[in-house]
Amino acid sequence: MLPLAIVLPWIAFLVYWLVGALKTNRTSSRESDASRYSVMALLLSGYLLLFRSELGIGPLGRHIAPPTRALFTAGIALLWLGVALAIWARYHLGQYWSSRVTIKEDHQLIRTGPYARLRHPIYTGLVLMTSGTAVAIDRWRCAAGVALILIACSIKAKKEEAMLSQEFGDAFQEHRRHAGFLLPRLW
Repeated sequence: MLPLAIVLPWIAFLVYWLVGALKTNRTSSRESDASRYSVMALLLSGYLLLFRSELGIGPLGRHIAPPTRALFTAGIALLWLGVALAIWARYHLGQYWSSRVTIKEDHQLIRTGPYARLRHPIYTGLVLMTSGTAVAIDRWRCAAGVALILIACSIKAKKEEAMLSQEFGDAFQEHRRHAGFLLPRLW
């Protein structure tokens, strides 16, 4: 059973996500189902490794570092930082958010809040959340899960970039020069 300190931030994130999903614009174009399911398979595999202790077979079940209270606390702090970033980004994206790669009706290119420095702050938030969880749980299976989730988020972000580039052309290319992919561009 996972400690409440790990479960609570994930619950806060999921509740915000479910409520926010009720307020989105209609979709005008979207990725194919085959494209979506390949990324979903990677994400599901990553989250299973992160949260299912019975998948810690052999070396995957071992600690990465000697467990300490400081390591656990650092993981929880990173988890909450990721939740905050993902919620902040989701708030700025507003009615243009979707769980799949889409262009919404009357879609606008968002460049406010975290989108001023990051092109995919929701994915950055998810990677921070999973990394913090992995640090707090401190098992090799969690590190493998984070790697799969990072790969899935990167693939999905590249698909979004292709769609946004097609939709917004030069405006999106300008945005790319000022905002980093998954790490913020500070200069």
